[in-house]
Amino acid sequence: MQHFRHVWFQRADAGFKTVLVALLIIACSFGFSSLAWAGEKRASIMPQGNAITDGSALLRYALPIDNYAIREVQSSLEDIGNHIRSKRWGPINSDLGKASRVLSSRRDEILASIPEDRKSDGEALLTEITQGVNELRQAVEAKDREQVIPIKGEVLTKVGQIEKLMVKGFPFEVPEQYANLPQLKGRATIEMETDKGNITLVVDGYSAPVSAGNFVDLVERRFYNGLEFTRSEESYVLQAGDPPGPEVGFVNPDTGRYRNIPLEVLVKGDKLPTYGITLEDAGRYRDQPVLPFSAYGAIAMARSESDPNNASSQFFFFLFEPELTPAGLNLLDGRYSVFGYVTEGKDVLRELRQGDKIISAKVVEGAGNLVQPTAS
Repeated sequence: MQHFRHVWFQRADAGFKTVLVALLIIACSFGFSSLAWAGEKRASIMPQGNAITDGSALLRYALPIDNYAIREVQSSLEDIGNHIRSKRWGPINSDLGKASRVLSSRRDEILASIPEDRKSDGEALLTEITQGVNELRQAVEAKDREQVIPIKGEVLTKVGQIEKLMVKGFPFEVPEQYANLPQLKGRATIEMETDKGNITLVVDGYSAPVSAGNFVDLVERRFYNGLEFTRSEESYVLQAGDPPGPEVGFVNPDTGRYRNIPLEVLVKGDKLPTYGITLEDAGRYRDQPVLPFSAYGAIAMARSESDPNNASSQFFFFLFEPELTPAGLNLLDGRYSVFGYVTEGKDVLRELRQGDKIISAKVVEGAGNLVQPTAS
């Protein structure tokens, strides 16, 4: 069984590399595409040009809301990141002008999507966002790049907070065949302490309720505490979650049953995730997941290449590198279940290697969103 464990994940790893090679070939043949979509319940107006490589931005876009005005504000502010590196002040001023116009002329439209009991919080946040955009404009006029970056981050954090206020309930029901598994009906923030430092993860049940629910449940059980990272390849993948002993995943001590987690991918525009089949096998070659692999520190379930439904406790951080995995044309997308992103501690993630340990993992926000089945 020990040998089986090694072969299983070596096979999965080989599958990753095969995909990367194919990716580069296709990228050279067809070029790159940007991420842009507008789903029925996920209004998303994304910045044009480069695909999104920031996990926090992807999480904001993944919220199940349909307010296009706030999405325009978000898109304009996110787009500044594409220009600030090259100090393109003209386009930055254009983005700020658009955000300011929306905030002033469509304020009522933004507030209309917030339930009445949260409206006062929304109004306060909207005022703070407007003030932040004005501060950002002053920093841009001074061409102070060192001020622009942190102010933009603060304003976008508040935009994400007002977008969270707009979410009304959970957008879909998980198919009955997976009702015996834990589900995360919302989001959760997890602090992971390692022997190299701390990492903060945000896992997204709106897009992957079964995968995120399984992970949060195992965190709550302290399953990951003390486990080693069993596989690491620089600029590629860092994997953990293999328990000691013969099993390669989680066995519920209450039932004695091994827990399998299905492949789960929510495609942009779909009402609920696709389960049990890769997008490639489903013939959906060009469809884009809501949670792609295009950000450093994407978190996904590990599985064997041969079976899309045999994930359990093992997960991996994908160490995104643009030259290896061009965003917007990434064949890893749709083949593995991404369920969240590292939002803080990416410098720690870069230092972790095989043999390093997860000292502890705990849910610091959103534990109440975990829904346990009657029997798991």
